[in-house]
Amino acid sequence: MAVSNLDMHALFVLGDLRAKLVKQFQSRFVYVTEQNAEGIYIAEIDTEEALVVDDKPGLKLKVGDHFSASVLPSREGGKLDIKFREIKLTVYGLGDYAFVTTADGQAIVFKEGHSVVMVFAAHQQLQEGLTKTLKAVTAKAAKWRKGELVTFKASE
Repeated sequence: MAVSNLDMHALFVLGDLRAKLVKQFQSRFVYVTEQNAEGIYIAEIDTEEALVVDDKPGLKLKVGDHFSASVLPSREGGKLDIKFREIKLTVYGLGDYAFVTTADGQAIVFKEGHSVVMVFAAHQQLQEGLTKTLKAVTAKAAKWRKGELVTFKASE
């Protein structure tokens, strides 16, 4: 029988990470990207049109039908489950994410396996060079070579 628990360390680390995600969605335009060996997928979320629900007691964040993040118990003490499109990403704690700040906004980059998911809160809507701008932000945390993720600079 599997025993799952949410220990205090996971609650603080992952709860804080969820709170930082909530802060990202306070910007008007949020860009969520998935990048892997095949390429990049970009979604623009206008938070004035997509309903953002911050369930603090339940440690959940839901943004329309696009994105959700939940802190859940696990054998390791806790995990943050992120869902974006068909992507399900699990963050167990330190080393799986990075914070990036640029002139255009702030990002949280999550790594799982050989792909990364980024949540980028832009200061204003990105009109030109969308892919180039978002790839450059991702590159501050994740380095690719020959289609393979070779390095990831975690923030904590």
